[in-house]
Amino acid sequence: MFSNKESFKSVFIEKLETMYAKSFKESTLRDQYNTLGNMVREYISSEWISTNERNRKENTKQMYYLSIEFLLGRLLGSNLLNLGIRQVCEEGLADLGINLQDLEENEADAGLGNGGLGRLAACFLDSLASLDLPGHGCGIRYKHGLFDQKIVDGYQVELPEQWLRHENVWEVRRHDQAIEVLFWGNVESVVYNDRLEFHHLNAETITAVPYDVPVIGNKANTVNTLRLWSAEPSPYPPNNKNVLVYKRETEAISEFLYPDDTHDEGKILRLKQQYFLVSASLQRITTDFRMEHGSLRNLHEKVAIHINDTHPVLAIPELMRILLDEEKLSWEEAWNITKNTISYTNHTTLSEALEKWPIHIFKPLLPRIFMIVEEINEQFCRDLWNNYPYEWKRIEEMAIIAHGVVKMAHLAIVGSHSVNGVAKIHTEILKQREMRLFYEVYPEKFNNKTNGITHRRWLLKANPQLSELICETIGTEWMANPSKLESLLKYKSDAAFQQKFYNVKQERKNILAKRIQEQTGIMVDTESIFDVQVKRLHAYKRQLLNVLHIMYLYNRLKEDSHFTITPRTFIFGAKASPGYYYAKKIIKLINDLARIVNNDPQTKDVLKVIFLENYRVSLAEEIFPASDVSEQISTASKEASGTGNMKFMMNGALTVGTLDGANIEISEEVGLSNIFIFGLTAEEVLHYYQHGGYQSSDYYHHDLRIKKVVDQLVNGHFPNAFDEFDPIYHSLTTQNDEYFVLRDFASYVDIQEEVGKAYQNRPHWLEMSITNVAKSGFFTSDRTIAEYAKDIWKIESAGVFR
Repeated sequence: MFSNKESFKSVFIEKLETMYAKSFKESTLRDQYNTLGNMVREYISSEWISTNERNRKENTKQMYYLSIEFLLGRLLGSNLLNLGIRQVCEEGLADLGINLQDLEENEADAGLGNGGLGRLAACFLDSLASLDLPGHGCGIRYKHGLFDQKIVDGYQVELPEQWLRHENVWEVRRHDQAIEVLFWGNVESVVYNDRLEFHHLNAETITAVPYDVPVIGNKANTVNTLRLWSAEPSPYPPNNKNVLVYKRETEAISEFLYPDDTHDEGKILRLKQQYFLVSASLQRITTDFRMEHGSLRNLHEKVAIHINDTHPVLAIPELMRILLDEEKLSWEEAWNITKNTISYTNHTTLSEALEKWPIHIFKPLLPRIFMIVEEINEQFCRDLWNNYPYEWKRIEEMAIIAHGVVKMAHLAIVGSHSVNGVAKIHTEILKQREMRLFYEVYPEKFNNKTNGITHRRWLLKANPQLSELICETIGTEWMANPSKLESLLKYKSDAAFQQKFYNVKQERKNILAKRIQEQTGIMVDTESIFDVQVKRLHAYKRQLLNVLHIMYLYNRLKEDSHFTITPRTFIFGAKASPGYYYAKKIIKLINDLARIVNNDPQTKDVLKVIFLENYRVSLAEEIFPASDVSEQISTASKEASGTGNMKFMMNGALTVGTLDGANIEISEEVGLSNIFIFGLTAEEVLHYYQHGGYQSSDYYHHDLRIKKVVDQLVNGHFPNAFDEFDPIYHSLTTQNDEYFVLRDFASYVDIQEEVGKAYQNRPHWLEMSITNVAKSGFFTSDRTIAEYAKDIWKIESAGVFR
């Protein structure tokens, strides 16, 4: 059906009219999108089936990637690209009077993630399939995702995501593979045939129904599966609960991503989500394995299970439960299989992200799982005592259960065979500081796997103009082997290539400028520097530092007629967690500042501030190619890796950043002359945290630039703000500025002056930009996944593709 455009048109019209019982002329854009999506899914169905059959036939080791998030973005465009049929579809649809881009924009972004964690998981799935590796995803099918963000009078307002209001053409419901997941109740122990057995009684049962989404590899040699679980009421609801209450509580499990956990009710729901994901996934994995192999005794030889951050850590005691209670293995054998099956990626050094669950919630909700975690903890602490006798403090600090909480990161380390960080500096901080005690016990477990992004999504799909120029210049080999992008270095100083490169960037800036005007009504200067910070809103990511610098520039422009800047358009995009009060204040500050700056006739021609609401993958695909400057300004030591920095780099934006996360490795690749580095180092930050010595008040009182912008938060500079920004003011002054915003302010101002001067020298700027693109090949998820596959999961591509 995709062999040529005439065949395509014929099949498209026939399928549309058959599906909707209406003539093509009567069809809507939604009808047309669904028709094309169904055609693609039908087209790959045989390959999807054969991938599974091939894996079974060759007895290939399988990897299952468990993640609470999968930020997929729109799938139509990327699937057409990976299948190599985009041109046929585009030309055939054009003959029918349909714009393919309109169909792509008709697709909703799947509401399955929030930020870098979920987008990394999506990039990994793309690379697994494109490298013909047997790796699948397991997640939750959130009905309403995180939330749709609206900005009303500068405030963030959260609305439910409605991505499932229409059918999801990419998913297949597999009710025949539904799983029962148990909560609450009690555990009874009995001796049977000289063996102590445990039975979970009086449990509340919830049905987990899988929806499978095909993950299409480049050239479609492999079609893996993303399995998303939906929580539905069991046919046998509990007798002790109102049926409507039971139905509502059940459906809430797969309704929203990251429910507010500031109260016990929210904590219970989050813990339910996490166990729901791992229990459904592991029950299905082990059931299928047992059917194929007869028992689970060699599970670890044929299955790898990876837990993406701490959310799926309950996979460890759940696998133990299955091996102990269902497979009837001894504790020692079950523990050996579990440890050798499961691997763990840590994504943060932030203590609030290293989950700890109160026992008073955990134990009644998951009684059997808690018993197993208790036993894991007992045996682990016994081993510690044997190795470190009388070192009570060490054992207390390392215990999985202590001080009334279950520590999920500790459980993850103890119960897995591999613990990896996601950038060199992050891994070293884990080993030497945050998890030093565990590293001393298990040095062989710790390793680094620097994050990557899929160039198929973030260059080939997101920036076809630049991709075409690259192909025209160095050929197409880089599409399969992105390290070949380095061949662009030969052209970085070539005037003709620079002009073409500049033209591409301006075309993309014009596209984004149009989007900005449509969404905000504001016209921006496409000759200005597009200075962009788009990412999750968190204090450590320091959007606030960016804002204070803009306030400083505005003050200088107002006060000093001789002060000039290279015209700048500062672009923000970010969602703040609904319960993150402080972060929402920063969003309000950005929007209030934008209202002042953008409407001031004295500054509006050289300074603009834009906040693009509801930041998501499809919007990111317009932002990254248009960006000149990438703001990666987290407090050093706090950002595990980052992947936005890689997406910007791949599209020719220059990084302004601290030596944090993967910024360090980017600087090593491009050289310090092609990146703008400022601020404290990780070592300096960690020294302050450990030994003190930082007083934000010193910087507030002795740098008049700082005092002015900080005072403007509370002195009436922002009309009608009243005490709106008091929390930000006090965080910087009386609360001693936890993330060193004031400490790095002067350095940040200086580096931004360098950026402005560098941009005025167009040939040199373009040379730097081209260098970043050329060196971005290292940061592809294909490289990262190849490392995971070889070093951690021990999986290989099917023999036919080796």
